[in-house]
Amino acid sequence: MKKIPSSPTLPPKGEGSNSPLSFWERVRVRVRPLLTYSLLAALLYFALRNAPLTEIWGTLRNLQVWQILVLLGLNVIIYVLISLRWWLIVRAEKKDVSFLSLLAARVAVFGVSYFTLGPQVGGEPLQVLHLQRNYGMTYTRATSTVVMDKLLEFLANFILLGFGLTAIFQSGIFSASGNTSLASLSGLVILLLFPPVHIVLLYHGKYPVSAVLRKFSNNKFVRFVAASERMAGTFCRRHLGSLVSAIFVSLFAALGMVSEFFCITLFLGIDLSFWQTIAAWTAGWLAFLVPLPGGLGALEASQVFALGAFGISAVSAIGVTLLIRARDLLIGGIGLLIAGQANRRSRL
Repeated sequence: MKKIPSSPTLPPKGEGSNSPLSFWERVRVRVRPLLTYSLLAALLYFALRNAPLTEIWGTLRNLQVWQILVLLGLNVIIYVLISLRWWLIVRAEKKDVSFLSLLAARVAVFGVSYFTLGPQVGGEPLQVLHLQRNYGMTYTRATSTVVMDKLLEFLANFILLGFGLTAIFQSGIFSASGNTSLASLSGLVILLLFPPVHIVLLYHGKYPVSAVLRKFSNNKFVRFVAASERMAGTFCRRHLGSLVSAIFVSLFAALGMVSEFFCITLFLGIDLSFWQTIAAWTAGWLAFLVPLPGGLGALEASQVFALGAFGISAVSAIGVTLLIRARDLLIGGIGLLIAGQANRRSRL
């Protein structure tokens, strides 16, 4: 009986050095980290190139060691509180989430945001990706936690802005410009009213953002926004205790930022009243809304203008901004390193 030769065993798809798929997979694995680290290095380079490093070092040398440690300690507390707010939101429905991992992700978010359009927004997709990769959350659910986190952040900022605007008019910064300044600030107040109003509407099952978008289209993006908004509303109703706790934590984080500014002016020997300090801090916070990396130029101009209105020299005002820059470059640089490490681990 003639023996039929058996057919050769084919190697699994993707094995073998001559496979096009295997080749491009190897290229992707090698090129992707190179591109990622090149981008992060470029962001850091452009930030450091424009940063007055010599002046920053000179300002730091004028401080005592304990003063530097106080400023560093305050920033650690601030970022712990910021991360705690997000952790309370996520943990309400995902009990196994690690606080330290969210803290690292939050610092990475600041690093990406600071070196791109501005520290108010920009790195939030990293928060979503972190929850997806590490905790298996869906894209929509992860986004809903980030939406809530951002709403509560702006809610605290809105409350502080109310004090800040009061301080600005109490201190007389805009006494010369009067109605024009009042009109421009009124527009900002109306804009920042949105977060608290939005939270109240979400709690009562109203979804204003998706309702407005659906008047123009009902594409995939609009449906995604609607789903995220509904999940955020469900969180408000189902986890009211976590919501209230997160609001208080957010307020404490905002107070920590103001306290840090008080310490900076005190350590630099700048004599300001309570309302003047709040007004100067508010001017700096508004400068970070400018769509420039780290509010470059806008922060310096805001402090020279605000502190100059109180009789403080431009040299002292620049000293304040140099300490703020030193803080942001340190935290932002650490954030970029964390982002790079997270990207490397995600490929393993």
